[in-house]
Amino acid sequence: MLAMSILSIRYLGFSCPFSSKACSLSSGSMKTPTINHSLNICTNQISSSAGKINLSRRSGNYEPTTWDYEYIQSIHNLYAVRINISMDAILFNNTGMVTSRRASPITLLSRGQPSLVVLSKGCLSTAGKIKLADPNPNTIRRSGNYKPTTWDFQYIQSIDNNYVGDMYMERLDEVKKEMKKNLMMMVDGSIQELDVKLELIDNLERLGVSYHFKDEIMQILKSIHDQNVATGHSLYSTALKFRLFRQYGFHISQDILNNFMDENDNLKQSICNDTKGLLKLYEASFLSTENETSLRNTTKSTLTHLMRYVDQNRCGEENIMVELVVHALELPRHWMMPRLETRWYISIYERMPNTNPLLLELAKLDFNIVQATHQQDLRILSRWWKNTGLVEKLPFSRDILVENMFWAVGALFEPQQSYFRRLITKVIVFISIIDDIYDVYGTLDELELFTLAIQRWDTKAMEQLPDYMKVCYLALINIINEVAYEVLKNYGINVLPYLTKSWADLCKSYLQEAKWYHNGYKPNFEEYMDNARISIAVPMVLVHSLFLVTNQITKEALDSLTNYPDIIRWSATIFRFTDDLGTSSDELKKGDVSKSIQCYMNEKGASEEEAREHIRFLIKETWEAMNTAQRKNSPFSETFIEIVRNITRTSHFMYLHNDVKSSISKILFEPIIIPNVAVALK
Repeated sequence: MLAMSILSIRYLGFSCPFSSKACSLSSGSMKTPTINHSLNICTNQISSSAGKINLSRRSGNYEPTTWDYEYIQSIHNLYAVRINISMDAILFNNTGMVTSRRASPITLLSRGQPSLVVLSKGCLSTAGKIKLADPNPNTIRRSGNYKPTTWDFQYIQSIDNNYVGDMYMERLDEVKKEMKKNLMMMVDGSIQELDVKLELIDNLERLGVSYHFKDEIMQILKSIHDQNVATGHSLYSTALKFRLFRQYGFHISQDILNNFMDENDNLKQSICNDTKGLLKLYEASFLSTENETSLRNTTKSTLTHLMRYVDQNRCGEENIMVELVVHALELPRHWMMPRLETRWYISIYERMPNTNPLLLELAKLDFNIVQATHQQDLRILSRWWKNTGLVEKLPFSRDILVENMFWAVGALFEPQQSYFRRLITKVIVFISIIDDIYDVYGTLDELELFTLAIQRWDTKAMEQLPDYMKVCYLALINIINEVAYEVLKNYGINVLPYLTKSWADLCKSYLQEAKWYHNGYKPNFEEYMDNARISIAVPMVLVHSLFLVTNQITKEALDSLTNYPDIIRWSATIFRFTDDLGTSSDELKKGDVSKSIQCYMNEKGASEEEAREHIRFLIKETWEAMNTAQRKNSPFSETFIEIVRNITRTSHFMYLHNDVKSSISKILFEPIIIPNVAVALK
């Protein structure tokens, strides 16, 4: 018998690059102290000042530069050769001989002591070669026993993607134009069959190419919605319509599904053998909101029939429907990371009897071209990461740049979002470093000093820190100030007070958990969750994300960040629970504080399996709360809401799958072979 209840999913472990921390369901305790810095909208200040005072400003009448960006980037020297002399070695061997005149790019942070040298941006850095002395060599420090990275600098820089070039982009544009013609035939009414329209939109979604046709999809769904035909359609089309309407923000009541239920809210016998329709109904039920009890019952009823179907058919010949059902039972589609869903579904779709060759080619081409964009993001980030020298300076910390960027890809995969992915990856990198400092390496006294320094957000605050913390602290300040500068430059808003406050909240929650560990204190479930919703780091990441993807930030949105809005709170809660289900045993082995599972066991006297079952129930319940929050009038952009959903979905994957590295390789490094692409390009 197939043991595959979605309410009994076992999440397998994987080290979280965000945190080994936590979050909670309680909505009232997510408050942060009031931000004392006012929001500065520079453009408004300038214009308002100009309106009151006639300012006379001089001009230098400087001429434009002779050598602009395009000129410099186009320089090509045929006599360029590879220099074999190691500049790192030269600088390292002569560090002690640097004079004050030569030391302009070098900042000495230890008041004349040679224990710490940090090279400023733009210098040929030897930071990776200079070892930092332990300020307390007799201190017993824990170790995370982290393995070396699978994907090092040389591997990333050597990536070669054959799907880069104008000919592939030209072919992609041709296929997109043909697909757009098909969609416009649905818009103008030339194609009227409801199933055909809905199925095409569904396939565009699963194949990862719907972002090319957002306007056309919305027009088609609006025309269907305006027809307001509630009955007379099959279970398949009704359930699919319900899911797509909810997903795209159209109002639709759960009552539309009543025709398929009996008086006891059970499935009618007449549809129990309609596996295709039941699968769509099961997927639709996960878009339920709070208090929609009929949809909750639908999940349970369809689950029973789908499990029976798999049990009866999985041992026969290849059956695509069995694969589709098994995949849905492992993790419902609404909870699945979009990019992984695309990679998997392409392999399914090309084996279907009614495959659209044009759509299949579009999906494969787009996947490979987008993957090439992700690889370029990764190459740029890899060079940045190497230049920081933090891998060598902080050897106790995880070197997981690729895994960190995978979270960013999970949040927003579209090629035009490289700016977001690169900056948010840098933020996530420092989450994993600082998490390791609090969890593994730092003493309690050091952690208290570091927390105070983060709250001050001032380079003077690092004078009391040990050398290894100084390096991390200054690097963090530089990165977060860079994020704030980019937002100020692009949108005219000073968001630094919001960013630094989110880091202060995070570090205070880390410190609380460190104190619990050092004191041997076991918090109860509620106490743990009150702190854990911050220490999971999701609220901090989403605050940064908000400012990176939002052009017009409303005062309402900014005010909501003080207490964190529901949609952020629920995302953090689910993230924490999936993390706990997947990593609790590993965290306990290295001496971390108890997780939600252990807290519930201690408080309720429950077994471990009972506690895990309760956490799974809370995950389902919290998704309903997040679905509810998404349907309300929101001050946030659709792009930001999509990030919230996707980062939550990515957490499910990271703790459900045992072989995460294989999946990361398929998304970031392994293109899909397209055997006929050369013929098509000709």
